[in-house]
Amino acid sequence: MIRLKDVAARAGVSVTTVSHVVNATRPVASATEVRVRDAIAALGYRPDSVARALKSNRSRTLGMIVTSAHNPFFAEVIRGVEDRCYQAGYSLILCNSDDIDDKQLNYLATLRDKRIDGLVVMTAKNGAGFLEALSALPLPTVMMDADPQPGWDMTVVNDDSHLGGRLAIEHLLAQGIERIALLTGPTDHARSRERLAGAMSALCNAGQGLPEDWQVATELMLADGHRAAHLLLANPADRPEAIFAFNDLLALGCLRAAQDMGIRVPEDLSIIGYDDIEISAYLSPALTTLRQPIYALGTTAVDQLIARLEGAPFPGQTQLAPSLVVRDSVKLATPA
Repeated sequence: MIRLKDVAARAGVSVTTVSHVVNATRPVASATEVRVRDAIAALGYRPDSVARALKSNRSRTLGMIVTSAHNPFFAEVIRGVEDRCYQAGYSLILCNSDDIDDKQLNYLATLRDKRIDGLVVMTAKNGAGFLEALSALPLPTVMMDADPQPGWDMTVVNDDSHLGGRLAIEHLLAQGIERIALLTGPTDHARSRERLAGAMSALCNAGQGLPEDWQVATELMLADGHRAAHLLLANPADRPEAIFAFNDLLALGCLRAAQDMGIRVPEDLSIIGYDDIEISAYLSPALTTLRQPIYALGTTAVDQLIARLEGAPFPGQTQLAPSLVVRDSVKLATPA
């Protein structure tokens, strides 16, 4: 194992000087720093991260608890988190919780033992036990897809889901589509509630109602959209003209259900999603959707966490604006 004294001997300087260069604790002459860094490179010296963390009380490691890295939406957020960590010289420990309370609690304990500097949480469901343990953990925390929690050393980074829900409905109404069904996701999901509020606001402003059985709460996966769409479309005499699915995976499930039933999209049924995951542009028909700045959600979370570690206060909440992406799955109004 290469030690500081080995680097010092090769560079012809003291161990203290090497320590100043490695830890950036005090400036040294530029020529001396060059000799030290050349010796580090030649010997392949790597600082003992555990020892440095104990000495500085900073590990330069962040933790992230996420529902599932296999979900393409979460995967792109994680990419933003990971890239920004790398750019800033931080390591990332990623934990997939599957929204299981016991796993969330175990991962929280593991991350605490790893002496992480801060935490990013992006889970679809948070049990009371997990939230209580999280609030008691003395770590700055950024949460996504969540509501702000007063009294915590934390902030929230989300898209403006109320705006997104309103934009989706307004686009459908602008095409002359009025019979609209909603696949809302779980009723206890913060972003689903906001998208629903935005959608209902747009319908109300247009004087449009919504049959009770056309507002369907589901989980947010492909199979859930497939099952819900089969139920919504089962009666040919009373079908919606459009389905607004609260994420793209639900919308993909709807597309498959329509195909199963011989319903043409968009001629017979318009479908609009939410997120703009990568595959949405490559479907047939390509999916009209609300684009979340998914990658930017991840980078913004890390930027705010690192700024907090450097002494800046957390903002109360950061909302990034979604935008409408018009493709082929919504039937457009015929120009007059």
